[in-house]
Amino acid sequence: WGGLFGASLSLMIRMQLGHPGAVFLKSDWFYNVVVTTHALMMIFFAVMPILIGAFGNWLIPLLVGGKDMIYPRMNNLSYWLSPNALYLLMLSFSTDKGVGAGWTIYPPLSVYPYHSGPSMDVLIVSLHLAGLSSLVGAINFASTNKNMPVLEMKGERAELYVLSISVTAVLLIISIPVLGGGITMILFDRNFNTTFFDPAGGGDPVL
Repeated sequence: WGGLFGASLSLMIRMQLGHPGAVFLKSDWFYNVVVTTHALMMIFFAVMPILIGAFGNWLIPLLVGGKDMIYPRMNNLSYWLSPNALYLLMLSFSTDKGVGAGWTIYPPLSVYPYHSGPSMDVLIVSLHLAGLSSLVGAINFASTNKNMPVLEMKGERAELYVLSISVTAVLLIISIPVLGGGITMILFDRNFNTTFFDPAGGGDPVL
């Protein structure tokens, strides 16, 4: 569903750019909203769930000689966090004026006064849930690849795919908390008068 929604947004972008001038999307702001939502949708709700979640869950048990992942309930949590995050991302698209800050959500575009309204806050909560889903899944993949393989498939004798998922899982475990910290700081700047990204309060916009 994430892929279909993202692809339809991609089609809107193509129709807009197919002719000079704003022929299809009359509002420049809405064009920014479509581009932002398209990128986030494709990355967090199409590419990552398919390439890591789906293929990992399908192939890893086959390639390590196991019946299932090592923590099935953790797997279940990772799965069910995803549709809730997807719902919140779609909600941010239709809340207020939508999120038009670009998919990188860089300050100062993503903080007041440049981006008022609740849509950015909804998006940040969505990314928190998506990140938590990825993090829980990555911990499960790394644990499975470390602890479950039968003796003939351990270590350097593992399939290359299993090794690649292990590397990806470690990278996710390292990077997702950093993403979470960054968007939490934006959330605090927006709602609790902190100045992580505001030079007037000693913050750093490049942070």
